[in-house]
Amino acid sequence: MKGLTISQVAKGANVNIETIRYYEKLGLISEPPRTDAGYRQFPSEVIQRIKFIKRAQELGFTLSEVSKLLVVSDGRDFDCYDIQQFASNKLEEIEQKMRDLEKIKSILQSLSNKCPGQGSPINKCPILEEFKEEE
Repeated sequence: MKGLTISQVAKGANVNIETIRYYEKLGLISEPPRTDAGYRQFPSEVIQRIKFIKRAQELGFTLSEVSKLLVVSDGRDFDCYDIQQFASNKLEEIEQKMRDLEKIKSILQSLSNKCPGQGSPINKCPILEEFKEEE
């Protein structure tokens, strides 16, 4: 049996060994056959699969979402439209997060501007007072 060791896969995919074990545990990559001595023997294609997973994560997809993407990419019952819809939904989610972050940024800037600064008693801190307020 000829295949790649886990360290060769890690190096080729630019991840650590624990990442590979974790992906295997989650079912994102298949459990490879083992040698008689118990060493994993990965097919070379697993490197591209791991790179796919990492790239999807970089684009904001969770491992659960990546798992679904892998199912779609491995299957023949889907087409590009399915992936486009998946990406569009993710884009909407990201845009909502950006709006939320802009709102948070604005509030924090406003609170920071209200802060009297050094020498003021902590019980007069507008930032802490805002955290104590109930909506």
